[in-house]
Amino acid sequence: MARAFVFPGQGAQTIGMGKDFAEAYPAAKQVFDAVDDALGENLSALIFEGDIADLTLTQNAQPALMATSMAAMAALKSEGVDVKAADYVAGHSLGEYSALCAAGAITLADTARLLRIRGEAMQKAVPVGVGAMAALLGLDFAAATEIAKEAAGDEVCQAANDNDPGQVVVSGHKGAVERAVALASERGAKRAVLLPVSAPFHCALMQPAADRMQEALASVSIKAPSVPLVANVLAEAVTDPEAIRKLLVQQVTGSVRWRESVLWMAAQGVDSIYEIGAGKALSGMVRRINRDLACSAVNTAADVASVAEELR
Repeated sequence: MARAFVFPGQGAQTIGMGKDFAEAYPAAKQVFDAVDDALGENLSALIFEGDIADLTLTQNAQPALMATSMAAMAALKSEGVDVKAADYVAGHSLGEYSALCAAGAITLADTARLLRIRGEAMQKAVPVGVGAMAALLGLDFAAATEIAKEAAGDEVCQAANDNDPGQVVVSGHKGAVERAVALASERGAKRAVLLPVSAPFHCALMQPAADRMQEALASVSIKAPSVPLVANVLAEAVTDPEAIRKLLVQQVTGSVRWRESVLWMAAQGVDSIYEIGAGKALSGMVRRINRDLACSAVNTAADVASVAEELR
């Protein structure tokens, strides 16, 4: 029996997330305080009682979601469960940073600062309105990749997120993504919809952000994670710190190979997956990828106690 801890990405944010962790567990409150200190601002006030439009800004959502995941991990640790209860860690896009922080590869303060830089760099990489992303539902990755290639023309359009067998997200220039939506509808997609995002993530248009992250990561200490990381761009495990540094740069423009990552973990014997942090989006994807995998979400203080009992 093997287990994985997985960490959510952008889109999972809600006002009030993590507040009950902070109220129930002093160690969880310390996480939010430490993130506030690292950023030199009161991000926790925005998370707990701010405006959702402000929280959803990429530069806020990324460190906020990480802080919530790390608060959940601190709460679990208070109940006697640490990251070594898992055989693997993985995260969806920014969740990969949460996974590395949980596994001790990057300090909490450095992770918060890196995600603030990453969020700002991804937002600035492409002027608002130039790029877009769309979800193609009911098509597999091969079909979506073919559509993206056809829709691109002389612009950028790439399969950005391979989320589950029937959900692929494409990203690139707005016109190209709109062409992909039309093509997908013609070719039997159940639905093809533009997503309400502020930038075209995980495609070649993000190269300026990848360059900025290469610069930022160069000066950060990365240790071997105490639990292997299943990397987004590889869809297999990695532990070497220098390989992780390179993969975090590649991840900005590369596809999030979530479906393959889950299948790879299942092939290594993982039968239980715990989603640590805000929302339950990854649990839904995991069930659609492999119905035999047991999924539990740890996104309330009540979840911490019940999951800790299972894992102790």
